[in-house]
Amino acid sequence: MSAMTETESGLRLGETLSQRLAQFAAGFGLEQVPADVVAYAKLCMADAIGIGFASHSYAFARRSIDAVAGLAGPGDFAVIGTGIGLPARDAALLNGILIHGLDFDDTHSGAVIHASTSAVPLVLSEATRHGTSGSRGLAAFILALEADARIGKLANGMFQKIGFHPTGMVGIFGCTLAAAYLGGLTEEQTARAQGIALSMASGSLEFLEDGSWTKRMHPGWAASSAITAAALAAGGFKGPLKAYEGRYGLYNLYLREQPGGLRHALDDLGSDWEVLRVAIKPYPVCHFNHACIDAMLALRSAHGLEPADIASVTALIHEKQQDVVCRPEAQKRRPQNDYEGKFSLHFAIAAAAVRGRFTLAELEDSALSDPEILAVCDRTSFRHYPESHYPEFYSGGVIVKTTDGRTLEHREPVNRGAESRALDARDVRAKFDENVARKLGASSARRVWDAVMNLEHADGLAELNAALAAVE
Repeated sequence: MSAMTETESGLRLGETLSQRLAQFAAGFGLEQVPADVVAYAKLCMADAIGIGFASHSYAFARRSIDAVAGLAGPGDFAVIGTGIGLPARDAALLNGILIHGLDFDDTHSGAVIHASTSAVPLVLSEATRHGTSGSRGLAAFILALEADARIGKLANGMFQKIGFHPTGMVGIFGCTLAAAYLGGLTEEQTARAQGIALSMASGSLEFLEDGSWTKRMHPGWAASSAITAAALAAGGFKGPLKAYEGRYGLYNLYLREQPGGLRHALDDLGSDWEVLRVAIKPYPVCHFNHACIDAMLALRSAHGLEPADIASVTALIHEKQQDVVCRPEAQKRRPQNDYEGKFSLHFAIAAAAVRGRFTLAELEDSALSDPEILAVCDRTSFRHYPESHYPEFYSGGVIVKTTDGRTLEHREPVNRGAESRALDARDVRAKFDENVARKLGASSARRVWDAVMNLEHADGLAELNAALAAVE
């Protein structure tokens, strides 16, 4: 076969997606990124780190830290909010668990991935290990997000539909690209590293069956595995060049088909910035639930609804989202722990209807067993929302029938936090401060925030790592 022969995807051999991404990374720098993209990327990074501090209030954080630290032994890489140092890969794994553990982290809607949750741990470890500048670390973070968004969008929401967690499947590739970039790998090595990462891409949705903790580890596993993939490639280990479009590449292997648009997936890389489409979450639950929460809160406020006024609630949600947050319906109406609550649309709507808000407090045991909330859960059902913009946006709505015979309806075509309804810097700072306050005082929290906001001017990550290591 000639080197100029086209593959089935329409790409010429020698121009695979892995090679094109490697070529782009080789010439990439923060100076190429518009100022508004840099500013928003820093908000995403700060938001992720703030959630990492908040996670220390929960058992999964303590148990994960004890297990991984006991296995790894000491190292030089910071774990958010612990004051301990671990080897690079172990720190990346734990930081990913802490950031993703509350499901409060940002989402790229079109790719259906938690965009920053794997990239932040990767950059914290690898920019520190290689002694790169803050500017190059921030560029690596943006590079990971831009690659992940395009890789994830090609799946058109189907990873989740067939039982894979897209953040685990996709996040490793952006992280591998960023690790190679920070490690100074050649274009050939960077392309090969993505092929190595293909054999490590993983993430099952089986946790949905019983509220298990495994989803929490997927982003950190992606970051940790990416460090390994880049190191192997740097050492001359050969990985396949068609990680994405190959006969057993990412899409054929997991989706059993090549997605449309593969040939042009990277055409706008470096000109149209996917970072700006990353949605920072206002609520600590699966992003699929957010529009319906806002819709219920809007009806509650506009009509003075009390739980006793609600005869029934019908949630409007796209059919491709329903397996994650709506089924099996009996289980979704009785979540047994906070993690099951995060993935129950019935519970999210009911808690918002009863309490007029949805915060971390609405996932505590007292809320999960609240008889008023459970009664509204029993009166809540769902149906397909054909006008939904999924997966570009996580549209949703609710129809409430009242006990006095009224029918009230509210729809949210674009979920709050998404591109055209992005949270502004004040909203993100308020969320950050509230999260970090669970672990640190105001002055230490301000030090973390300032270190992120000034990252592109820093010689390295020393100040940020010192701020992350604060324990009070």
